[in-house]
Amino acid sequence: MIIDEIKKANIQAMKDRNAQARAIYGVVMNKAMLNKIEKKEKGLEQTDADLVQILQKTIKELDEEKENYIKAGNSEQAQNIEMQKNLISIYLPKMMSEDEIRSVIGALEDKSIPSIMKHFKANFNGKVDMGTVNKIAREFN
Repeated sequence: MIIDEIKKANIQAMKDRNAQARAIYGVVMNKAMLNKIEKKEKGLEQTDADLVQILQKTIKELDEEKENYIKAGNSEQAQNIEMQKNLISIYLPKMMSEDEIRSVIGALEDKSIPSIMKHFKANFNGKVDMGTVNKIAREFN
């Protein structure tokens, strides 16, 4: 599972005395632990798809934080945030390209936007940006 790889990377960051890496791995591991508890309360198991969602949300949060540092003129912190973002983005699956999304939509019988969105949510969750899917779906309608 992805979380096991992140835990190993955290241990390596401890050995290397890399505070920036440890900080972001700690954040991700804490979010994963909270998610695991929520899933367990509902009688479900945590999956890699859950962890991908956690990573994507964390990257979005880091992007917002980086923008705030840039606005404040703190380029050093912005660079640290970018480094942290790069550290966790390696654990994300390869995202689908716009051409791949168009070919999947082209193969669907029902090309209505709700149907397209439902199909991608069910079959490609975590491997596609739903905003991009929505934009491309509008081209077909």
